[in-house]
This record gives sequence, structure tokens and C-alpha cells, in this order.
Amino acid sequence: MNQRNPAISRGIDWSLIWIFFVLVIIGLLAIFGATYKEDDPILQSFINFKTDYSKQFYFFVISLILGLFILLTDSKFFSATANIWYALGIFMLLLVFPFHSNIKGTESIIKLGAFNFQPAEFCKICVALALAKYLSRADTDFTRTKSQLIAAAIAIFPAVLTIMQKETGLALVFCAFFLVMYREGLPSAVLVIGFATGSLVVATLLIEKTTLSLILTIIALLVAYLMRRQIKRRITVLVKIIFIWVISVSIILFAVPLVFKYVLKLYQVERIYSTIGREVPAEYTAAHKKELVSQVGKKKDTDYNVRQSKIAVGSGGFIGKGLLKGTQTRYGFVPEQRTDFIFDTIAEGFGFAGCFVLLCIYLLLLFRIVTISERQRSVFSRCYGYGVAAVFFFHIVINVAMAVGLAPVIGIPLPFISYGGTSLLTFTILLFILVRLDADRSMVLR
Repeated sequence: MNQRNPAISRGIDWSLIWIFFVLVIIGLLAIFGATYKEDDPILQSFINFKTDYSKQFYFFVISLILGLFILLTDSKFFSATANIWYALGIFMLLLVFPFHSNIKGTESIIKLGAFNFQPAEFCKICVALALAKYLSRADTDFTRTKSQLIAAAIAIFPAVLTIMQKETGLALVFCAFFLVMYREGLPSAVLVIGFATGSLVVATLLIEKTTLSLILTIIALLVAYLMRRQIKRRITVLVKIIFIWVISVSIILFAVPLVFKYVLKLYQVERIYSTIGREVPAEYTAAHKKELVSQVGKKKDTDYNVRQSKIAVGSGGFIGKGLLKGTQTRYGFVPEQRTDFIFDTIAEGFGFAGCFVLLCIYLLLLFRIVTISERQRSVFSRCYGYGVAAVFFFHIVINVAMAVGLAPVIGIPLPFISYGGTSLLTFTILLFILVRLDADRSMVLR
């Protein structure tokens, strides 16, 4: 038995550590493949802190040091300070408003010298810890509506602040924490309502509002007719049917138009309609007159990003063109190819086979996280583990879906792969805290 570092190695699930290493190395190669200039000496460009892959490499080193520090920390520290971390996360989100820098349309970044820090990324750790802390409290009865609303507020509040900073993509990530609540007893009806609302919003974009409202009215009348006997016995059945109809029609006629006119930016509206292959209605473009005026004389192609992304993915074929040989990603046809569209670099360079291997690694990562979460003895550790799994799952699915045109471009990174120091550090901290909690799972319940 190895006794050299028993405090660190005892109980560690090394499979997660190795998956972490593999994904970061793939990310470094992908960033290198997208941004390397032929005239640069490879070794020097990796250590000079001037290239993107050099910066990512140093962030990787910092992540390793931070990960080692987490592994040396008593696991009780994370449950004891969870609420403090949440307060700190909210405070940092509030600091963005007076001290932010407007970078590529988002106001969620604070510049610290040569570095950019995005508190919304860091806040995912804080929410995962705070939600796990609340759900593990002895006085939390999650069957009660009050407890469910408090848990939802823990996730939604930072999401609202993030939306106010014009970072809708990261704000949506906080919705992933509802999967944790579902695991801990959130009624299935809540998720059904959520998916039904999402489906209704999509239907509103595809079908004219008046027509869709008429269809729902006919469906409501038909349901009321078929349930006429139940309605005679219990009038509340009719009240529920009317309530659902009113809410559905209100979403179609009022909620969706208000969000598309006054909450979302014009480019976000265009990306959503581009994904479903439809033109933006005149009522929405008219509501964004100022943005239209600012775009006069500028070349504009809403579909450009996604179209070039699809070309890059398709051009890789089955085995790919090889590292540094992809024309779409090497010559800058794909925008943000080192961040949001890093998947394109892998797809073009290593083809379907490379993408399949990458997705299998991610699937293994998620499987291990869920397996580890289920074997925890403490509710806190289990809830935190599911929070980590939910965040990773959302990022992976949405990022890949963006690259192949199945989801609107909302700008969220691919875990451990996309370029970005804040992102890499955030995912590293999320994962290593879970590793530390799992290592101490045999201790007294926390």
C-alpha cells in the first residue's frame, strides 16, 4: 500500500482525475489546432503566455495547484461554508454592474489587468454548494411547497442577475439545478410543466399566435366535454382546465412577445428564429429600432456562424483532416472557434470518429459523477454531486447542439475544452470538490 501521501490519496476516485487530464489535454490540442501559426516555434509558443493555448496551459497549471489544494482541504469545510460562498457569489455578481467591461455584447465580465473574470461562471460553484446545503438541512422538508420555492430561488436569483448582465446563455445553465431538486423529490409535474411551457414557446414561434390560441381553445373545450362527468362531480376539474387554458394563451399572446421585444436582444431573437428556419416577425424587429439603426451599413448575416460551423463539422468526414489541416477552422471561417465553437475544430480535425470518442469520454464522466453521487452517505455530498452532473450535462449538450445547428447560439463553453481561464478553473473546482467529498464518504454523516 502506498503510504507516501496517505492524506491525499486515500479514498480518491482516480477515474475522475484521469478523465479530467484527458479532457484538458484534448482541449489544449484543439485550441492549438485552431490558433497555431506555422512560423511560431511550438515549444516556445506554448510557454510564452502570448498564444491562447499557452495561456490555457498556464491556467491548467493553476487548476492543478487549486485542485491539489482542494484535495488537502477537510471536506467538512465545503458544507460548513456553503452559504458564505453563495453570499460571495451574489456579491461578485452585483459588483459586475458598476465595474463591468462591455466585451462582445456581454456586460458580465470584470477586467483584472490582462485577465478577464466572469463572476457568473464562478457563481455556478456557489449555487451548487448552497443548494446542496439547503437540501441537506435537517429542517428542510422538500415535500412542502415553501421548501421547493426556496430551493428554486437559490438557483433563479443569480440567473436573473446574469440575464441583467446580458449573458442569457450562462443564465440558462442555472436551470440545470432543477435536476438536483427532481432527484431530491421535486414532483414530476413541475418538470412536465417546464417541458410543456418550453414546447408551447417553440410552438408559438412556429405557428401564428391567433391560430395557436384557437387550437388550444378547441383542445380545452374537447377535454372539458370528454371529462364532463368528472366536472359534474367536482367543479374544481373545470377550474383547472380553465386555469391551464388561461395560462397557455397568456404565454402565447403576452409572455413570449414581451420577452422577445423587451428582454432579448435583436441578435438573440434572430439566432432563435434562424435555428428553426424562420424569418423574424416584423413586430419584433420594430421593437428593436435602435439596434437596427446601429446596424445600418454593417454587413450582417445571422446564419453565418451556424452555417460555417456545419460546414466545418461536415468537412471532417469519418476520420477527419488531421490536426492543423482543417481549412474552416485554420483560416478563421468559423467565428469563436477556440471558445463557443471549439467542437468544430475537433470535428474537422478528427472527424466523426474523434467526436464519437470525445462524447464517449464525456458520457463516462457523467456516468462516474452520477455513480459517485449515488454512493454518498450524506445528503449534502449527493446533492452537490448531482449539481455537478447537471452543470456538465447542460454545457455539453447545448454546446454540441449549437455546433451542429440544433440549438440557438447562446455562447456557453465546452467543459475543459473551450478556451477560457475562468471556465477551466470553475469546472476544475466543481469536479475536485466532488472528488474530495467522495474521498471522505465513509466519515460520519455531514
